[in-house]
Amino acid sequence: MADDRLISKLDELLEQRAALDGQLADPTVSADHQKLAELGRKRAAINPICQLYEQYRAAVSEADDLKRLVESDDAELRGMAEEELPQLEQRAAELIEKIRSELVTADDRAIGSVILELRAGVGGDEAGIWAGDLLQMYERYAAEHGWKWQVMEHAPNEMGGCRSAVVNVSGENVWQRLGYEGGTHCVKRVPATESQGRIHTSTATVAVLPEPEAVDVQINPDDVETDITTSQGPGGQNVNKVATAVKLKHRPTGIEVRMQDTKSQHQNRQLAWQLLRARVYEYFQQQADAERAASRSKMIGTAERGERIRTYRYKDTLVVDHRINRSFNLQEVLAGRLDELAEALIEQDKAQRLAAL
Repeated sequence: MADDRLISKLDELLEQRAALDGQLADPTVSADHQKLAELGRKRAAINPICQLYEQYRAAVSEADDLKRLVESDDAELRGMAEEELPQLEQRAAELIEKIRSELVTADDRAIGSVILELRAGVGGDEAGIWAGDLLQMYERYAAEHGWKWQVMEHAPNEMGGCRSAVVNVSGENVWQRLGYEGGTHCVKRVPATESQGRIHTSTATVAVLPEPEAVDVQINPDDVETDITTSQGPGGQNVNKVATAVKLKHRPTGIEVRMQDTKSQHQNRQLAWQLLRARVYEYFQQQADAERAASRSKMIGTAERGERIRTYRYKDTLVVDHRINRSFNLQEVLAGRLDELAEALIEQDKAQRLAAL
């Protein structure tokens, strides 16, 4: 059965759900669509656990009643209790295991916004084309789930792909399903730039940062150095001559971000702060959860550039995920239908986290 620490945690979740229900019923919250969506996402993340816990408590309560009947002088009641008690105890045990399983991924489900970063790796022009293909794959995946897709920064290459891109993706379960994409993605195919029909290996790297709410990470503005400059690269007279690019440096961590893709300094500043918060949040989360991050990185990766997580083999029309040693249909994956792959990663990660409890 459940230990006291787990029961205490579950009682807290019931209180959290009740508090969220109260906030969702508040007319002032109903008028704020962003706040309403945020609270609804948090409730949806914990509600399955709360419902299972309520079923568990009902089963335990009924089992306690039957235990008292086992001591009854009435032979018929005692016989009924002795027959039903093992079934109820089994149900309670199964429910608590389901609860543990849901609990280890509840935090992931509660994160509804991520920063997705892609960069061309080794392979010259083909690597840029490949990075562009991955960007399209993730955009299709976002469309499949109805997630919001906002390009924050995009640096195209001459062949129609991209050198790098930064995208904000938001929606239900976005971190749980995209959080495993961090790492190096290899492609084996005949590039459009290859005249002899030889298969080349090219790479692109993906980093996925959970985007915190403003209340989750507080950055003192005095700790941030701001530099306003003209934008670099192609883009016409306005981009190159008007000071609209924003560079932020967080002195305590040394983290720097630069945003220049829009012609508005105000919008670039907003996007730069959004990205800075995500990177600073990730920095402190990694420090605070070093032990968990070390074990989990074996599964989901930490976006370290040398970490190959997946190979896309065009000749075999297969995608091989090296963390779970499973193959998936290439066309399905590139079309943005990544759910089967994501589910396999979620299940293995869940098993590892449960084993670590």
